[in-house]
Amino acid sequence: MSRSLGAGGGPDKRGRRLLAATAVFIGFAVFAGIGLRQLLPAEPLGPAIPCSRLLRAADGTVLRLTLAGDGQYRLWTSLDEIAPAAVEAILLKEDRFFHLHPGVNLQALLRAAWTTYVRGERQGGSTLSMQLARRLHRLNTRTLSGKLKQILLALWLEARHSKRELLEAYCNLAPMGGNIEGLGAAARIYFAKTASQLTVAESLALAVMPQNPTKRSDFGAEQQQARRRLAQAWRVRHPEQSPETILADQEIKGLRRGHLPYLAPHLTDHLLVRETGRRQVIDTTLDSSLQGLLERLMRQYLTERRHLGMANAAALLVDRRDMGVRALVGSADYFDPVLHGQVNGVLAKRSPGSTLKPFLYGLALDQGLIHPLSMLSDAPTAFGPFQPENFDGRFVGPISATEALIRSRNVPAIWLANRVQRPSLHDLLRTAGVARLRSEAHYGLALALGGGELTMEELAELYAMLANGGLLKPLRYRQDDPQLPGTRLLSPQAAFLVRDMLRRNPRPDRRDNGLWPTAWKTGTSWGFRDAWTVGLTGDYVLAVWIGNFDGQPNPAFVGIQAAAPLFFRLVDALALTRRLQPPQADQPPPGLTRIEVCAASGDLPNRWCPQTAVTWFIPGKSPIRVSTLHRPVMIDSRTGQAACPPFDPAVTRLEVFAFWPSDLQRLFRDAGLARRQPPEPAAGCDQPPAMGNQGDPPRLNSPLTGVTYTLRLSKPEETIELSAAIDGDAQRMYWFADTRYLGSSRRDGFLPWRPAASGRYEVSVVDDQGRGASRTLEVAFVP
Repeated sequence: MSRSLGAGGGPDKRGRRLLAATAVFIGFAVFAGIGLRQLLPAEPLGPAIPCSRLLRAADGTVLRLTLAGDGQYRLWTSLDEIAPAAVEAILLKEDRFFHLHPGVNLQALLRAAWTTYVRGERQGGSTLSMQLARRLHRLNTRTLSGKLKQILLALWLEARHSKRELLEAYCNLAPMGGNIEGLGAAARIYFAKTASQLTVAESLALAVMPQNPTKRSDFGAEQQQARRRLAQAWRVRHPEQSPETILADQEIKGLRRGHLPYLAPHLTDHLLVRETGRRQVIDTTLDSSLQGLLERLMRQYLTERRHLGMANAAALLVDRRDMGVRALVGSADYFDPVLHGQVNGVLAKRSPGSTLKPFLYGLALDQGLIHPLSMLSDAPTAFGPFQPENFDGRFVGPISATEALIRSRNVPAIWLANRVQRPSLHDLLRTAGVARLRSEAHYGLALALGGGELTMEELAELYAMLANGGLLKPLRYRQDDPQLPGTRLLSPQAAFLVRDMLRRNPRPDRRDNGLWPTAWKTGTSWGFRDAWTVGLTGDYVLAVWIGNFDGQPNPAFVGIQAAAPLFFRLVDALALTRRLQPPQADQPPPGLTRIEVCAASGDLPNRWCPQTAVTWFIPGKSPIRVSTLHRPVMIDSRTGQAACPPFDPAVTRLEVFAFWPSDLQRLFRDAGLARRQPPEPAAGCDQPPAMGNQGDPPRLNSPLTGVTYTLRLSKPEETIELSAAIDGDAQRMYWFADTRYLGSSRRDGFLPWRPAASGRYEVSVVDDQGRGASRTLEVAFVP
């Protein structure tokens, strides 16, 4: 609509004045800008703009696109990473003379001013630089003052920045509908691709959005019409391109923001918290197919077990070769508020139960206390006030180190914890960087039974240490995380032996060891709050936890019953998906040898040992001694008792007996297990029944080492219980404090003792065969 000329002050006069003032101002600003460009340093525009973060799996799958700090979806993308067609389409639509003007297109601006202010028909004349100035400074350009500010700031931008910088900034700040800005974010959201992958048709569709982002971002009729009009101009410029290239007559559809992926949410949350820099793209070590596999199988498993109260779980899969996290499921359902689903169970501190026992055995192997077939005692034992019991409430007597580990017997583990020197299990965990670890005295001997708290992350690193020959390495979540050489916690030999022991652990479904050999261990926390299974399968470390984030107990939360079935379901599926990549066989490191030992005692076989077995041995470390369990006895055929020398061949015969220590004999007797007892010596015979007196010295159970016994003066009945296990050929024990005789006890008994005063004492015991042992202790009397 046109307006007629009126008397003074009419719109025509105001328009002419505005045009004249604008022309003078622009001319002055252009000449000033030419000089300023040479004097002012160029400051990049990108670092000042908040950007989104894009997280991708190792195969490039988008896991998550976050909002920028100002609530926009914006991915700063360099011109080199934008399809040339997209940049050209933007210039064709917005500013065809961008590379020719100094920031303001005087001809276009005068034409727009005349049309708007003289003829009364609104028309735009802004250059790309002017639009960028309006976006950067949030200008209201509908007023005269706002428009003048826009012109001035556009010239100022041109004076300080190159055309390439300005074009790049516009391509990243152009409104693309709602809270989407720039070609990088628009390409990701609307077309699920990078800006470099945009086709000509997609480029044209995005180029028309900034003029009316509200109406054109839905890819409706207005957007399609605007794109077709721009396609006609494109065809004129590119007559060589076929109609199919620009799809001028076809409809272009884009995705909605609601289709943005939100995968592996616990892992992406964790990385976003860790990321403090301006990094836009975070390439993770995650395997999207394995992530989906773990999530799917976990959901199925929990659905099957929901009637048992199993509603939540967590799992972590690590490739031990590069320590990359391949899958992480922090809870059964991230979006379930009842489960507190957004809590990341992989990072939560929980009691690990018996999952730490392998590292205690590794230390014992390195310190020469045991080899895999060393015999340990699973019998009722008091370690001061601590009297550990096994999970099943029973004791099995003599048991090999391998069986004690895979059957998770508590008493042998506590006995080892009491015997290991430095480094102790607490030292190993501290060196491994376990966070919020209390003092060693706080845990006492119970640390190996789950007395402390670890995260699944920390457990996975420790089990990966076993797989990597005793070297502890940190987990890697990002592809650019460095692969560190690691910190040595165990020798390669001890790490291999622990792996070999754990591989002998039978599956709960009683199948063979599956497609891949698996070394695994379960754990159950006190009070049935946490059920664990952690292990090594192929080249992977897998950890599984079942429980409740609020610590609610459940009798079903037992490692072997709750976590192990899910663990092996994942192990079998993993082996099937990676069947074309079979893992290499676990080769023993140098420094190991195989030796034959007596199966019943675990020591080198003597000539009387009835059955032998082969085990691994670390020369120079593993304990080496000849077995004394089986010994010959000359039997008087007339009485059935042990004969006294000299032996008469006519009435004596040689038989071999197992001389079990007194604590194990008592256990066999209490359990009703028949064991052939060595015969008593004949009356008046001072010789022990076994020939050669090859028995073991007493093994002190109490007093303990490194303990100060506190007795109250007001409680004269308080005493220290002295007890020991003695060889099968001995009957009595004799006790001494320093050089003072205290009394005697039977082979299966104890002696109560109350010292006369506070101080240090050396307590000694001698059996009736003359073999002895001693231990130093501190006694303190208090009121």
